[in-house]
Amino acid sequence: MKAAVMEDFGKPLVIHENFQDPDCGPNDVIVKVEANGVCRSDWHAWVGDWEWIGLKPELPHILGHEFAGVIEEVGKDVKRFKKGDRVVVPFNLGCGHCEHCQTGHQNVCENLIIFGFNCNGAYAQYARVPFANQNLVHLPDSIDFTTAASLGCRFMTSFHAVADQSGVQAGDFFTVYGAGGVGLAAIQIANALGARVIAVDIDDAKLEKAKELGAFATVNSKRDNPVEAVMEITKGGSDITLDALGIAETCRNAILSLRNRGTHVQVGLTSQEEGGMIPLPTDLIVAKELQIRGSLGMQPHRYKDLLAMVESGKLHPEKLISKTISLEEASGVLESMSQYGTLGSIVINRF
Repeated sequence: MKAAVMEDFGKPLVIHENFQDPDCGPNDVIVKVEANGVCRSDWHAWVGDWEWIGLKPELPHILGHEFAGVIEEVGKDVKRFKKGDRVVVPFNLGCGHCEHCQTGHQNVCENLIIFGFNCNGAYAQYARVPFANQNLVHLPDSIDFTTAASLGCRFMTSFHAVADQSGVQAGDFFTVYGAGGVGLAAIQIANALGARVIAVDIDDAKLEKAKELGAFATVNSKRDNPVEAVMEITKGGSDITLDALGIAETCRNAILSLRNRGTHVQVGLTSQEEGGMIPLPTDLIVAKELQIRGSLGMQPHRYKDLLAMVESGKLHPEKLISKTISLEEASGVLESMSQYGTLGSIVINRF
């Protein structure tokens, strides 16, 4: 198969025309990849981040964890899917046997597989999905593959964070720090659920996109103090904040932007510089009785509600897609992410 292969960290991906096809085990399926997003998480893997959480891939490696396609081959123990089914694949793959999987929390499985990190991903014509019965999701005919790929990480991650973890209610002030792919998705979802959304970023183009997706106020934190601005807009602090970026500054500022008894949702993972450790305003957390919640990916069974909102027109993930590219162009997109040079979602749909 054709694949874009990472042979060294931080170096251009190498296009292989005849890379070995994935093998299909008894609990696996092989998916013909029709579309795959290029995500900032791919960039973290590409530069060698996240070793401290066990997500530094062994080389050579195929990146890619936001994908949709058609089942090409089915393992003998897979009962819920057949050849020819259209599917979308969550990046968080559960084993199906541990306590968390058994209670519907596959996204925090004790034996979690992160697609494209500790197994080969979908920067290729074909991809193996392990434990398919537990992890695959049927894709409705009304949703095209490119749109479905844009759901695969950033949008589904934001849906779980906003709809499940934040406790958002209609009318809440909901402040999103970082208007990249995850942040823009969170803005659209929170707006659809009735929140008053404030977007904070350093890029006016991203803030303008945030307005298009439903943000009623924006703050450029290069020009204005974001905490002061949010306090002024909300007259006392945001009910909910979400850090979509994962750097010390945005995490702290998000927490400092909360009103008493507010909730902060942390989605962004840190980079090599922070190494997973960010100082927090502990005394303020105590004094204001703030809640801090982590959020990772989304369980496969929650796709039902997400896909229903897409089909009904309440959510428009396609509006986050800034462009589509060929497999050969993926490496250049990763390089541009080092300077935060992307807007919205970029999807590979030509292999």
